[in-house]
Amino acid sequence: MAKKATYMVIAVAGIAAASGAAWWYQKPASGDTVAQPALAAPGSVASAAGTRARPPSVEAARVELARLSDDTSAVGSLRSRRGVVLRPEVSGRITALNFTDGQRVRMGQVLVQFDDQLPLAQVQQSQAELSIAQANQKRNQELVAQNFISQRSLDESAANLQVAQAKLALAKATAARLKIVAPFDGIAGIRLVNVGDYLKDGADIVNIEDIEAIFVDFRLPERFQSKVKRGQTALLDIDALPGRKYSAQIQAIDPLIDANGRSVGIRACIDNRQLQLRPGMFARVNTVFGVREGARVIPEEAIVPQGGRQFVIKLLGGPDEKTRTTQRVEVKLGLRSPGKVEILEGLEAGDSVVTAGQQRVQRDGTVVTVVDLASARAGGPGPSAAASSAGASATGPAPPPSSAAAPAASSPVGPRGDKALAAAPAARMSTSGPNPCGSVVAELPTASKAGRNAATPDRRPAAAARDPA
Repeated sequence: MAKKATYMVIAVAGIAAASGAAWWYQKPASGDTVAQPALAAPGSVASAAGTRARPPSVEAARVELARLSDDTSAVGSLRSRRGVVLRPEVSGRITALNFTDGQRVRMGQVLVQFDDQLPLAQVQQSQAELSIAQANQKRNQELVAQNFISQRSLDESAANLQVAQAKLALAKATAARLKIVAPFDGIAGIRLVNVGDYLKDGADIVNIEDIEAIFVDFRLPERFQSKVKRGQTALLDIDALPGRKYSAQIQAIDPLIDANGRSVGIRACIDNRQLQLRPGMFARVNTVFGVREGARVIPEEAIVPQGGRQFVIKLLGGPDEKTRTTQRVEVKLGLRSPGKVEILEGLEAGDSVVTAGQQRVQRDGTVVTVVDLASARAGGPGPSAAASSAGASATGPAPPPSSAAAPAASSPVGPRGDKALAAAPAARMSTSGPNPCGSVVAELPTASKAGRNAATPDRRPAAAARDPA
């Protein structure tokens, strides 16, 4: 116990000695105690006052005029305007193939010939029987006129003539089934048979595709069924053809909404006379419902949501050229594009809003300093020069629309040359003439139809009103 008490006393004494030594070394000199306040007080107070009076820094952007499109994206699949797989109606052996793989064929062209020796013999037999029946009919008519035979014999010969005519028509129809012709103009695919093959009825021979015009089938959610109309434009991006955009025209809207996915089927048509698209390709479809010119847009980061409402911090004139005062303004939003949002109410073109540093502005009338980071990085003019140039551009004409948002983009936009098509000029279709998709008259908006019907009620009969024609 005595040793333990001794150790505690020694420890307490050591701690006290160390504390005293530290205090001694940190004590200021006697001459500095008077001089230090005199030298440090004015500078420190001025520095603290300058720090407190410095306004917060924010980033700002101007309200610009732009061209916005009301659109939505979907995925679709390309298919031929007309496509069929040729199959024989009767069994037989192939004796001739009058086409090559990938060849351009014309409507009515004989593509496949089956062995028709027996049907042709039956045709000749029927023709001989018809000749005899016609001669008997003519002879009986002369005999009846001379009253040498009865009218019954003439009726029997007339019936025999009709039977002979029917047999000949049947024999010709049977022989015609052994010739397979192209049902329409198109391009033949890869044949699955060869000369000498014996095929049963219904066997696949070759596919014929009419790809002068290509259909793109896609689906949109049911909430867009009131916006989409026949005649609207859809822009396509094909993954197999990067960097090219194609314009399609909506031609048909399925009246039935799919109950499983709650979506509506839509079909659009693309002019494909350059043969750059193929059925089965995957497409990203951007359906354009409408285009708005001169829309007021600001960056999305300028929006400050609060209590279900949308606000922005507007910059007004300040005490000097380098500072501005703030004002919180409620706005009404419209269309959105990547990084931009349309302002319907609350701001005008040329107004400046805060895009970064909103948390530093606690109340209206706060004095802030606008920092132009883009000009600082590029070494361009300062905030005042940038603001004046932005104001001049806002009051001037709107910038030209981008090619991506243009609904009337040419089809296709990419290069027109194709080595594969140049190597096979016979398979290339003519790019002159009318659009193979035809012209579709755009439908009137639903609101316009409702207003027209309300102003002029339909006085047609009920049956005529239900007739879709």
